[in-house]
Amino acid sequence: MQTHDIRQRFLDHFIKAGHTEVPSASLILDDPNLLFVNAGMVPFKPYFLGEQTPPFDRATSVQKCVRTLDIDEVGITTRHNTFFQMAGNFSFGDYFKREAIGFAWTLLTNSVADGGYGIEADKLWPTVYLDDDEAEAIWRDEIGVPAERIQRRGLKDNYWSMGVPGPCGPCSEIFYDRGPAYGEEGGPEADEDRYIEIWNLVFMQNVRGPGGGKDGYEILGPLPKKNIDTGMGIERVACILQGVDNVYETDLCKPIIDLAARLTGRAYGAGNHDDDVRFRVIADHARTATLLIGDGVLPGNDGRGYVLRRLLRRVVRSVRLLGADQPTMGDFINLVVDTMSPSYPNLAEQRTHIVDVAIGEEASFSKTLAAGSKLFADAAQATKASENTTISGDDAFTLHDTYGFPIDLTLEMAAEAGLSVDQQGFTALMAEQKQRAKADATARKTGHADLSVYREFLDRGPTTFTGFDELVSEAKVLGLVSDGTRVRSASSGQELVVVLDRSPLYAESGGQMADVGTITTGDGVRLRITDVQKAGKSVWLHKVTVDEGEIAEGDEVIASVDQAWRHGATQGHSGTHMVHAALREVLGPTATQAGSLNRPGYLRFDFHSGKPLSESQRREIEEISNAAVEANYPVHTFETGLTEAKQMGALALFGENYGDVVRVVEIGGPFSMELCGGTHVAASSQIGPVTVIGESSVGSGVRRVEAYVGMDSFRFLSKERALLAGLASSLKVPSDEVPGRVEQLVNRLRDAEKQVERLRADSARAAAGGLIDSAVTVGSTLIVGGRLPDGLDANGLRSLATDLRGKVADRPAVIALFSSTTDGETTKVPFVVATTDAARGLGVKAGDIVKEVAGLVGGRGGGKPDLAQGSGTDVTGVDAAMTRLRELVRDR
Repeated sequence: MQTHDIRQRFLDHFIKAGHTEVPSASLILDDPNLLFVNAGMVPFKPYFLGEQTPPFDRATSVQKCVRTLDIDEVGITTRHNTFFQMAGNFSFGDYFKREAIGFAWTLLTNSVADGGYGIEADKLWPTVYLDDDEAEAIWRDEIGVPAERIQRRGLKDNYWSMGVPGPCGPCSEIFYDRGPAYGEEGGPEADEDRYIEIWNLVFMQNVRGPGGGKDGYEILGPLPKKNIDTGMGIERVACILQGVDNVYETDLCKPIIDLAARLTGRAYGAGNHDDDVRFRVIADHARTATLLIGDGVLPGNDGRGYVLRRLLRRVVRSVRLLGADQPTMGDFINLVVDTMSPSYPNLAEQRTHIVDVAIGEEASFSKTLAAGSKLFADAAQATKASENTTISGDDAFTLHDTYGFPIDLTLEMAAEAGLSVDQQGFTALMAEQKQRAKADATARKTGHADLSVYREFLDRGPTTFTGFDELVSEAKVLGLVSDGTRVRSASSGQELVVVLDRSPLYAESGGQMADVGTITTGDGVRLRITDVQKAGKSVWLHKVTVDEGEIAEGDEVIASVDQAWRHGATQGHSGTHMVHAALREVLGPTATQAGSLNRPGYLRFDFHSGKPLSESQRREIEEISNAAVEANYPVHTFETGLTEAKQMGALALFGENYGDVVRVVEIGGPFSMELCGGTHVAASSQIGPVTVIGESSVGSGVRRVEAYVGMDSFRFLSKERALLAGLASSLKVPSDEVPGRVEQLVNRLRDAEKQVERLRADSARAAAGGLIDSAVTVGSTLIVGGRLPDGLDANGLRSLATDLRGKVADRPAVIALFSSTTDGETTKVPFVVATTDAARGLGVKAGDIVKEVAGLVGGRGGGKPDLAQGSGTDVTGVDAAMTRLRELVRDR
């Protein structure tokens, strides 16, 4: 049975049993405890936590999930995956244990013809919590499972919670017996390799207190309503029904491994464990990366972006270690899209973008590998020069952590160079890093944001937004919240949140900042609105300061938008649409939106592109945008179905989840048509001039354009004009000749700087030549050195030291040169030490000397035995440094 069929049978089974099908949520949800959705119940947390009333009593879903805690174990074992699909059925105060157990059992054991999976009943072993006599009795007496195949387990195995204070309850897990070839008899308690868990039934009936781990908390009491949360692992059931050992051999993973074998010329399952690990890493990470990009994640250096970057780079690394030296990412991602899009059609719709992002990261990492190879070569050379055969764990960790250079490549290259790596030291440093990360995660995992205070308002229904049609609305105060607690009234000076039944103020969303304004009453009460956010995406929360009077729950009020603010906001948001349309006209349809922010007079727009805009492209984007402004295009907004909107060509924000009914903003017919819930001008001329003020990179494959609109654009241009006029006046040339005149002056300045540098170098060489005449001999070693004229940097000192070393190369000699440079109020003391072959033969090493003398000039440094350098801040310490150098040479 194919995985897509397994998935659909699950949904059909529970829909037939009266459950509402809920589509998979995005892997990215607004949850302070989670980078990614990691369990099927996560989208339902507001219902289980009592923050919102569910719109259904029972539901079913197949949720995309990503877990990256054990990312380093992926491939090493066949049990770890980062991406998986969790099928679940949920009851919110409706049915409980008996029905949940029955639903699971019938789906698993009913024949294929009857819509089930056709699994043999005697292969299934249920487990229950230690004291859950009720669940055991249902399994034994009603389902008919023999008592010897039902096992009781403790808190760690058969008790569930979210990991934070809140709902919890005992579990009943269902295991499948794969047979004696996979391990010992005796059920899950004996061997969880032979008996694999395929379903977990959570009987959510209690409330837990604070505490860590799976059993380090107290059960506080019963929930007001008993709920059901279950999860069946789609991939694990696929292994059983397809008769394979692990997920990597199922219909959605094996094709990726087969493709990797064709691209690399290596074979999977040929007896090479390391190769098999790499094949599995490719299959797992390519799938996860594709799904993450499909939900709007982009490679970056922290958070979700870093996880994605790490996954993609592990694929590149694994392919390289398997022997492929050509780009392969596009092949893998395209295959994943082909195999997964029957269940997730958005992947096919976003194929071009997903592939482009992955290919861009592959190219970027290839450069990192090249840079890492150079750094490795330096580390290897230094190791050999120190007559050692082991690259330090610190060097290996620096390559891995700072430069993204994988440890297995370091091991491979070390072996090729006849060296080993201190893996124990590397592992210890990695463990320290993981412990820090784990501690940080624990510190941040303080619980789900408590929105229960707003539940009454969420149950009442959404706030009526009137701001598309009016800027002033009559409204009623439904509630006041101060520091997370409902209050009946508030007086002058207090800050709080006000919930109204109607509001003309735009709540921040879609890149548009919230409106500001006021809430007033007829008897002189005035509240200043500083922010507007949403609870549950439907209830407007007005953050206010009470300036005058006293406000009370139930008051009739007037809510007003600051008209100047709204005018600027509409200019910024409509200007964003204009710039987006212009970008697509200049760069093509791949320049899709990756994010935006607009406020009065200003916009920034992030878009997908692998290279910077040229100056001519920036001008063209600006000209197209302003031509559309001048054309005075009408702005139309209307609501329609999501499918219909896409068929009309309306652009959707990538990674955003939309409902069945969407709002379309159309500017100038085909010029710009996007799905958008923001506020806009009535005609494009109201945007005013659009001035692009900057373009930059914000991540791999993502660029950012910034622009001013309206009066802010005018003020910017006015300031630029005044600056140009001032330059023209100072240079005594017409404005249009200023660029040429400035270029002349810059060239003259560069020539003058080069001349000064030549004079400084000549002076330094003359001074350095005199150092040999004043050199001293300590033992048999000549010491040449001292302070040279100010202004020489490390490069200049290094060149002089090399020249001097050449002049005394026939004898043991040490050259030590110091200088000083000043940048404003900061003084630096660069220094270089070089040794001849004969000096090194006596055990005199430049790197050792630099480490000893650096502190005397208030700095540090290091290097190789033949040449080392450093920098300090105290020029008065040069004499002491030379004295210490002579002592070091004498001690040899």
